[in-house]
Amino acid sequence: MKLIIASNNAHKLTEMKAILAPFFDDVQSMREAGIEHETVEDGKTFMENAVKKARELAEISGCCAIADDSGLCVDALGGAPGVYSARHSGVHGDDKANNRKLLKELEGTNDRGAHYTCAIALVWPDGRLLTAEDYLYGEIAHDERGSNGFGYDPLFLLPERGLRTAEISPEEKNRISHRGKALRQLVEKLKSSEI
Repeated sequence: MKLIIASNNAHKLTEMKAILAPFFDDVQSMREAGIEHETVEDGKTFMENAVKKARELAEISGCCAIADDSGLCVDALGGAPGVYSARHSGVHGDDKANNRKLLKELEGTNDRGAHYTCAIALVWPDGRLLTAEDYLYGEIAHDERGSNGFGYDPLFLLPERGLRTAEISPEEKNRISHRGKALRQLVEKLKSSEI
């Protein structure tokens, strides 16, 4: 059975393909499958957006589809940027602008607690659904460091390591990341389900 990943993000695709390949005959990105579609992400939660993206892609493709929605939730900002993480600065995917805005919003506060959230939805063409959600807890640093990762990784501090997620290897990040943990949770559900 073919699985299509509702993303063209190279970082996500590499991680998701490696973890999900044993369960499907073929795992492709939307681009590889020749699908051009953009879901309007208007859900109030990460899970609502993930399920909507996966359902739309399964309907369009007639294949299994998997989608995730993930982002950064900052305690001092009441959980913002949350589902708006990729477009926090007003421009979708402008990591530098998003990081600048976040640092500006946290000026003068010592409450730097934050977590990444990842919600994942796997939908079959007949509508069956499996979901998983997981987190990575840390703090927002006062400056950017590191060249690995993407998004808020240069700011996201892992206190027990004294490093930003942009300073650890991609392999280590996949091991501890919210997306990696959610994917492994989903895999356990796949192994134990009758689906």
